[in-house]
Amino acid sequence: MTVPIYIDFDRESWAELRGRTPLTLTEDEVEKLRGISVHLDLEMVADTFLPLSRLLNLYVQGSNLLASVTDTFLGTPPRPVPFIIGVAGSVAVGKSTISRVLQALLARWPQHPTVDLVTTDGFLYPNAVLEEREILDRKGFPESYDRPALLDFIARAKAGVTQLEVPVYSHIRYDIVPGRTRVIDQPDILIVEGINVLQAGHHGAAVSDYFDFSIFVDADPGDIKRWYIERFLALKGTAFTHPDAYFRRYADLSDKEATEVANRIWEEINEVNLYQNILPTRERASLILEKTADHSVSRVRLRR
Repeated sequence: MTVPIYIDFDRESWAELRGRTPLTLTEDEVEKLRGISVHLDLEMVADTFLPLSRLLNLYVQGSNLLASVTDTFLGTPPRPVPFIIGVAGSVAVGKSTISRVLQALLARWPQHPTVDLVTTDGFLYPNAVLEEREILDRKGFPESYDRPALLDFIARAKAGVTQLEVPVYSHIRYDIVPGRTRVIDQPDILIVEGINVLQAGHHGAAVSDYFDFSIFVDADPGDIKRWYIERFLALKGTAFTHPDAYFRRYADLSDKEATEVANRIWEEINEVNLYQNILPTRERASLILEKTADHSVSRVRLRR
């Protein structure tokens, strides 16, 4: 008999695993963490993310204990090594919101107060490079990332290197910001969020080789498409109106015209990437969160 790879939980049974973990976020804080067109409330946080933060806290403590055993065996002084969590899933599925919520919750545990969040957007090649290689319309596909730079960053972070610089990406400009970086300095936990972070390495190491735990955010592709279009329409009246916005040309479209554009971008780019590159990595995750049409998590699958 084949042993199931994952243990399945419905929302109620998963919520019970919260135990006595206190809800440390307020309604105002949850509202600030919520992404564009993503529904999130205190009930969702309590039912889904408190049990997950408790689980991750236990993982972090176990990882720290294992590291101390290795240091004792080697006769070396203890060194700080961040616990690295990967968060993967489609464009518009809500990865960024989930990553921010986890960052906020995990930082409230006294054992690991420093939690940093890095998105792989900063490791996209600049638009000029993508244009030169004629792959600008494949932005977000694996080949559009500077994989060696991302791998180097993850490896150095896992080794406990201090003062690591990460390129800054502007969603307004839809490009890397020249000369701008942010510094990651030995956090207790590092969350790495990106659509393709669970991709296997074709030659040598993969980014996911350095993860201590990984999460795949899953949903029906039809729901994800609707969320993407809703987000596009919301951005049309906000970020797209910025004078420096790359997508400024879409700001004055009618809702009908914008919906048609978003639908075309989804079908020609994001849906292709989802089926070709993102969904095939789902079963590599330590945990899968399955979302329903209202963004709530109805099922959790935890790898044994």
